[in-house]
Amino acid sequence: MRTPSPRAVADAHVETMADLNPAVGSALGIRPGDTALPDYSPDGLEALADARRVTLGRLTEAEKAHEATGAPLPAVERRAARLLRERLTAELDAHEAGEGLRQVSNLFSPVSQLRSTLLQTPRETPDDWAAFAARLRNVPRSLAGYTESLDAGVARGLLAAPRQARVMAEQLGELLAADWFRTLVAEGPEPLGEELTRAADTAAEALERLRRHLTDTYLPAAEGTPDAVGRARYLLGARTWTGAALDVEDAYAYGWSEFHRVGAEMRAVAAQVLPGESTLAATRHLEEHGEIVEGVEAIRDWLQGLMDRAITELDGAHFDLAEPVRRVESMIAPPGSAAAPYYTRPTLDFSRPGRTWLPTRGATRFPTWQLVSIWYHEGVPGHHLQLAQWVHVADQLSAFQATLGSVSATTEGWALYAERLMDELGHLADPAHRLGYLSAQMMRSVRVIVDIGMHLGLRVPDGESFHPGERWTPELATEFFRRHTGFDASFTESEIVRYLGMPGQAITYKLGERAWLAGREAARRRAGSAFDARRWHMAALSLGSLGLDDLEQELAAL
Repeated sequence: MRTPSPRAVADAHVETMADLNPAVGSALGIRPGDTALPDYSPDGLEALADARRVTLGRLTEAEKAHEATGAPLPAVERRAARLLRERLTAELDAHEAGEGLRQVSNLFSPVSQLRSTLLQTPRETPDDWAAFAARLRNVPRSLAGYTESLDAGVARGLLAAPRQARVMAEQLGELLAADWFRTLVAEGPEPLGEELTRAADTAAEALERLRRHLTDTYLPAAEGTPDAVGRARYLLGARTWTGAALDVEDAYAYGWSEFHRVGAEMRAVAAQVLPGESTLAATRHLEEHGEIVEGVEAIRDWLQGLMDRAITELDGAHFDLAEPVRRVESMIAPPGSAAAPYYTRPTLDFSRPGRTWLPTRGATRFPTWQLVSIWYHEGVPGHHLQLAQWVHVADQLSAFQATLGSVSATTEGWALYAERLMDELGHLADPAHRLGYLSAQMMRSVRVIVDIGMHLGLRVPDGESFHPGERWTPELATEFFRRHTGFDASFTESEIVRYLGMPGQAITYKLGERAWLAGREAARRRAGSAFDARRWHMAALSLGSLGLDDLEQELAAL
């Protein structure tokens, strides 16, 4: 029997994960009609780990078989093999450390995944609605498994900090108060109306049981658990999010250098917005007196228009976009979401397009000065162009490189690079929009500083004007964030909770952007006057996922 290639091993792993984790099948659109939901119990987590171990064994066999031929692996096979090994090893390291037993956060948690899976489940035909009702009836089992894992974590002394549990319980309360499950079934066919309502109520009751468990059982057990995770867990998290063994002190210093560079640019642009006043005064002026869109549906339409125009202006000039990639939808996030906007990728057949999501958090008035750059990041030319292009060329890569193998430093790095690219191309000439872009750049610089600083207990460098020599705390980070980004208290609080609950994720934006910029510059130097930015962009977007250890080198070679 012929040994499969690394790409074939990677593709088989995606199918295995879709079988074991229904959320994967729904996200990729490869398990139509599936009514199951993920098994978040300790047994379910161990089953996923076993599958990863088996895949690693098969990858080793594939590499040895090819090595015996004496020929080097083709580049596409080499990249597929390196990514698969790095990702599965990182995931197994996190599993062995028990990270799956304390997944409590305001952004990435089993509940967030469950919510996304329900939103991604088709609800068009009567058969779709019947399957959706069955999936809702499976919510209690899935959440019971999650609760079992949380209890196993408590028994082993592996807990999330109280702050995470409180915020997550509040988010669940918001979902329940909005009667979210019933809103999901409100447009179902009349013959299934009673069945759908019962299923929605069953799911809501299960969510309420989880909320009570968090407040009544988990929170008391978690008291005393520190917000900061310490160096060992931080390096584990950073490896998961970046695909690299990081020098965190170097990253911390880079965050400070970017903080000062961006701050100087912000002051110059703020003087154009509100002469003679501070940067913070200029951002507050834009919040109160800048361009405003009134109404939730109006802002959804406004963001859709922004992305549609970007596609029209960029395609053929700076990118060559396949027709399926040209379609992206603007959506409003469900209640109980974290404050940050986000993107969900298309299915592998593009039957569900890529979508951007705006959490309104009850607002009906939307200043636009920051949203322009944010939607270049989330939509076009940011996440959508990269992740939809991966789907478009998935048959040339591996399904794993285009989907499950995503590395945050590569995807968030591209999205931040995309914001900078739009600035370079003159799309942020309006001082208000450019201040919004710089505010976003400042936020990502601040993220590097406070994420590393809080979790590792580092000191603010001597010579800084902000609390020099003091060790970072969540309270200090909150003050620093608000002072230098212009975001309101609600958004700031959500961000700090996010960083504390997802150690290492917040640094991926700036560190990834650094790699994208360095890779482009190296490719430009190598090609000289023959450098073609449009060709380079499309080649770079067609590489598929890469870890940060490989990204700059691969980009430089294009």
